[in-house]
Amino acid sequence: MFFDEVVLSGILIVGLCVVFVAGFGAFIWKDAHKRKGK
Repeated sequence: MFFDEVVLSGILIVGLCVVFVAGFGAFIWKDAHKRKGK
């Protein structure tokens, strides 16, 4: 069952990376819109 554990951990790591990048991008997007508003 080692293969199953590796696959699950890989999917988890990729998912966390996607969430981190999406959150970082959303923060930059909101910050850029705040500066345009001023």
